[in-house]
Amino acid sequence: MAEISLCMIVKNEEKVLGRCLESVQGLADEIVIVDTGSEDRTKEIAGQYTDLIYEIPWKDDFAWARNFSFSKAGKEYCMWLDGDDVISPDNREKFLKEKAGLDGSEDMIMMKYGMDFGPDGQPAFVYYRERIVKNHKGFVWKGRVHEAIEPGGKIVYWDTAVYHKKEGPGEPGRNLRIYEKMKADGEPFGPRELFYYGRELLYNGRPQEGAAILRTFLDREDGWKENKVEACLNLASCLEQLGKRQEELQALLRSLEWGTPRAEICCGIGRWFMEKEDWKTAAFWYGQALGAERPDRHGGFVREECYRYLPEVQLCVCWDRMGEPEEAYRHHVKAREIRPWAPEIKHNEAYFRGKRK
Repeated sequence: MAEISLCMIVKNEEKVLGRCLESVQGLADEIVIVDTGSEDRTKEIAGQYTDLIYEIPWKDDFAWARNFSFSKAGKEYCMWLDGDDVISPDNREKFLKEKAGLDGSEDMIMMKYGMDFGPDGQPAFVYYRERIVKNHKGFVWKGRVHEAIEPGGKIVYWDTAVYHKKEGPGEPGRNLRIYEKMKADGEPFGPRELFYYGRELLYNGRPQEGAAILRTFLDREDGWKENKVEACLNLASCLEQLGKRQEELQALLRSLEWGTPRAEICCGIGRWFMEKEDWKTAAFWYGQALGAERPDRHGGFVREECYRYLPEVQLCVCWDRMGEPEEAYRHHVKAREIRPWAPEIKHNEAYFRGKRK
């Protein structure tokens, strides 16, 4: 069975590092910790799990730090985690079964990454990431922020998930600061940098600038298809904040340049028509969301609620407004099966109970 080096870069992770490393006990055959300037007990906690601890200066470059951590790996495969990641008990079992099947021919292993957890403990946001790669095979991290390894070789998908469970907000504005330093230094932006720079501007309350950068990215002929689709969603959010509602719809529809609409796009268009009280058109688009193919293995971001729950809830509203209470109730029942605890479900339950008296 192939052996795996877990390689992590950390800084001030005392609240979560023990949880992370405890969750991977028995999964990795070696743990490499690279500290980038911790001022808390991070290194002390790391020392309880490994002797392979290195210190490097922080250079505002995640790719450089991750490449350094991989350079210290001594096993056949390199795996990465963030300090606030965790592998749940059920996913530990999946990991061990998948690992037992490694025969050394695999070059890159994709695993699910889940985040933004709801009251039911399920992630709202899931996508596949390059989690394990063959050591000494030329795989290199690229990107000062939102770093990634370009897929290559024999790629396999595991059903195992890693959960990203943050404790606290992290360093405010860090990513945007790095991008703006790159811009000030005249460092060229590739398509991936433009996409994430536009997102960071949106997330930091600068939708006008974010819209301009995202449009620049969308107008380029290069760039990854999944980022193009996501950029349309992000651009629509910028335009909504700016009150440019017609342009918001155009941004969502532009995603069709890159294929059939994702459920996230359908829900965005459906919401746009709901706000216009065009219930019939809104219902059409939410119906399309229910029938949309999940792009799990395309590598794009998947908003879980858009593929079942949200369309059912909104179809309930649309059919009720169109004077079709039985059809509305049918969708309510389906939504209730998914999230019986949700406030809107409890509200709708009381609403239908009142109507049926």
